[in-house]
Amino acid sequence: MEEITRNATTEDQPLRLTFLGKNTQNGGSPTLFATNRGTYVVQSWKVKGHDDRVEIPHRLLAHTRPGTSVGTPLEDTGRGTFILTGTPVTDVEALAQMNTPDHETSIEVPVGQEIWIHAATPR
Repeated sequence: MEEITRNATTEDQPLRLTFLGKNTQNGGSPTLFATNRGTYVVQSWKVKGHDDRVEIPHRLLAHTRPGTSVGTPLEDTGRGTFILTGTPVTDVEALAQMNTPDHETSIEVPVGQEIWIHAATPR
């Protein structure tokens, strides 16, 4: 599966979300969505001082589509969570589909290709 790159055409499309999974813990509701733009939207805990970052539990990544990953670096906090950086979601219709508590926000990130580092390589 190829990584899908974003361009002006896809960025101008209204954002449509497909629910992939949720990881409720400690009153939060981190949620992963696929989009019609070939991206993921990640709804999760705000990172103070950064509108373009969210903190997610490691387990939320289990909801990515088979063969894919979130296409942004994961900063491990050392407490069972990652910090991700992406584009803040501002699409009013998409935000209306999400039940976002005040302590959460949503970002859009690229879809990456899952890579198995110990997979057999062709000869």
